[in-house]
Amino acid sequence: MNAPARSTLRAYSDTERLNILRLIRCENVGPITFHSLISYYGSAAKALEAIPDLARKGGSKRVIRLCDPQDAEKELEAIARYDARLICHGEPDYPALLTTIPDAPATLCVLGSTKAYAKPTVIGMVGARNASANGCAFAKKIATELAARQIAVVSGLARGIDTAAHRGSLEGGTVAVIAGGIDNIYPPDNETLYREIAKQGAIISEAPFGTTPKARHFPSRNRIIAGMSHGIVVAEASEKSGSLITANFALDYGREVFAVPGSPMDPRCKGSNDLIRNGAILTESVDDIVSNLLAHTPSVFSESTKASFSNAPAAIPNESTLQTLRQNVLEKLGPEPVLLDELLSQCHVTPSVLHMILLELELAGRLNRHVGSKVSLRMELE
Repeated sequence: MNAPARSTLRAYSDTERLNILRLIRCENVGPITFHSLISYYGSAAKALEAIPDLARKGGSKRVIRLCDPQDAEKELEAIARYDARLICHGEPDYPALLTTIPDAPATLCVLGSTKAYAKPTVIGMVGARNASANGCAFAKKIATELAARQIAVVSGLARGIDTAAHRGSLEGGTVAVIAGGIDNIYPPDNETLYREIAKQGAIISEAPFGTTPKARHFPSRNRIIAGMSHGIVVAEASEKSGSLITANFALDYGREVFAVPGSPMDPRCKGSNDLIRNGAILTESVDDIVSNLLAHTPSVFSESTKASFSNAPAAIPNESTLQTLRQNVLEKLGPEPVLLDELLSQCHVTPSVLHMILLELELAGRLNRHVGSKVSLRMELE
């Protein structure tokens, strides 16, 4: 994703913000689809007009549900009453590094100060919810030392390692990314910590206001932690831990992954030890983090740029060309995820043509997107 100079960034008008919120709240519109629509149509307002026709061309058998303006207005009012704010992708206060990932959130609800994540370097810290006393003590120590070096610490407000990381970096302005709505405190026993972070740091949520967190929401939360961080520190993660999902996102986004070694007798350390075995940076002190960031990403302490919606719209492929190639792309898709590069190669289409056809299919509810630039067809809708 190309990012223009920061001088081109601006806060959006109330009308633009309303349309952006409406677009991301429309049926079948996720972050990647959102950015594709903006790329082709130049604004959320024009994208909203185009969606019904695109869904029809993608094979939708019914009219796609658009977000009603009144529903979007009610959400904005609820956010304001909660003393939070909605920040759109491309605005000056949106997390800089997060703009560089392909599935960056279209909007973020922020409670607290955006200065908490506006530091030159951001480190994510994740780990076991049922962490050991030693694991929590070590995580808190690392977070405290990172904060002392003016490095922002981001975590997920979960029990265990997340809580220790927030506690250690609280005075430095810690950042909590949560899976539910900004108003939904989860877990409930971290309510005191939540309120302390809201006063001294920032709470961030991508979910609509009022959303109760479900299991399916947490991977999306994890990608934000990875996307807004220069590196991820993993402590005490079991083999199927959500922390490993965060680490995988970090690797996909080109971030550094740091892992704290643990006892081979402790199943809580199996996943984090495996990360080290597979190339993660063994981490025993804050110096392991800082020195490796400087060695592997020399510009990590420089100011990041941010993307905006002010770029000229991409060229929309010719309809006759799309008509000819839609069936070709459909024939190559199936229930098994396939790499976009493989589709490009086998379908003999340009990237713009392929992306438009996939956009139509997704808006029609016929396409699934997967981690690692893969897509698959929802066969039950065929």
